[in-house]
Amino acid sequence: MLFSTPLFLFAFLPLALIFVGRRQATRERQWALFIASATFYAFWSLRDAALITVSIAANYWFGRRIAESGAKFWLTAGIAFNLTLLGFFKYADFFTSTINSAGGWSIPLLGLALPLAISFYTFEQIGYLVECRQTREHDKDPLLYALFVLFFPHLIAGPIIRHRDIVPQLKRLGDVIDKRAFAQGVFLLVVGLFKKVVIADNIAPWADVVFNNPGELQFIDAWVGALAYTMQLYFDFSAYSELALGIGLMFGIQLPLNFNAPYKSPSITEFWRRWHMTLGSFLREYLYQPLGGNRNGWVRMFGALLATMFLGGLWHGAGWTFVIWGLLHGTMLVMHRAWTLRGWRMPTRLGVSVTFLAVVASWVLFRAHSIGDAVTIWRAMAGLSGFQMPHGLSFVLQSAPVAWFRFSSYGEGWELLPLAGLVYFVMSAPTVHEVWERWFQPSKRWAALITTVALMSFFSLAKPSTFLYFQF
Repeated sequence: MLFSTPLFLFAFLPLALIFVGRRQATRERQWALFIASATFYAFWSLRDAALITVSIAANYWFGRRIAESGAKFWLTAGIAFNLTLLGFFKYADFFTSTINSAGGWSIPLLGLALPLAISFYTFEQIGYLVECRQTREHDKDPLLYALFVLFFPHLIAGPIIRHRDIVPQLKRLGDVIDKRAFAQGVFLLVVGLFKKVVIADNIAPWADVVFNNPGELQFIDAWVGALAYTMQLYFDFSAYSELALGIGLMFGIQLPLNFNAPYKSPSITEFWRRWHMTLGSFLREYLYQPLGGNRNGWVRMFGALLATMFLGGLWHGAGWTFVIWGLLHGTMLVMHRAWTLRGWRMPTRLGVSVTFLAVVASWVLFRAHSIGDAVTIWRAMAGLSGFQMPHGLSFVLQSAPVAWFRFSSYGEGWELLPLAGLVYFVMSAPTVHEVWERWFQPSKRWAALITTVALMSFFSLAKPSTFLYFQF
């Protein structure tokens, strides 16, 4: 039941809002929201629902033991439990196939399907266990703890939330109905839906055809594919982030900002402060800083950056493309840190351009089916596979010789024009949150605009699609 489906938008969400909203007492609202969230998750898979139930119960017990004893043993045991569960379901086949390839063995693969959202709720509960040891307090209300994990707007693909930020809001659920917050939630829902079904889903075929057929690409084909995926992932993840925040606000819960115009970043460090912000915060607090951070000299700092991004890449997917993607970003972060330690500076516009090109190149590895495919696409992007232009661009250079053009199986070339427009848009336009804060006012003009955007989105709902971050 994706957020971008008629079943969710026209059945589950309105019924859930009515079901929760009609309850008067705070405790009744908490139970109603818990039932709605549990129903939402169980709709996907009863197996996954059983697994997350075990995870919630075990972590609630570990949290109590950690807070009452203060013993590091129980924190270590709780983290080990979570990582074992995640590792078994997400990485067992990856490590088995790696061992088979390295040793020439034939250990059978388990073929386990990845439980929905296990990467997200694992990190959230590890954060809770650490919080229990730091504060020597635990959640004494099992319902609120379960609702912290299961609250459906954030559950499937983030943001990664902290217990200390969400539970206080759940305790006063429905005390005051903030009409402006509800209106902002509807606004974010409409804009997020538009980004997903009108922009991201319509760009996806341009990327798919290139990444599924890397062998005969030439220069423009490769750049169309790389830029298409760069924009698809941007609008897809931006859409989910805004949908999650919007739906949360409609239930009276403020989720943390998770996406803030990352392609405007003048450096790779800034990029990671703006892209998947809650994951970046988690990695900094629970990996980078314990590994030494920037407090123990530049050698330790560079090693911590590489290790953190290696594990960040592995978190995104059980495959060598993700591992190397993480190490590539770690290397870029090391280079930027070394650059700044020398006191060097780059003009902002140049920094934005260099960072964007580096991110585009790295997304190729992120999306490619194999390392070999990524290298093939990189070669084409560098012009090493030819410069002949797709026939669809012949209208741009009407006087050029016919030999300059060819009919391409991968696109007509004109796709570069809207892609260039989208690149300019994401680098210059205000974010949806800035639009709301600066310009939104209740008026007929705004009502007409939002209604138009909503109708355009509703008419695009028939096409099947999924959010890209669901696979992680």
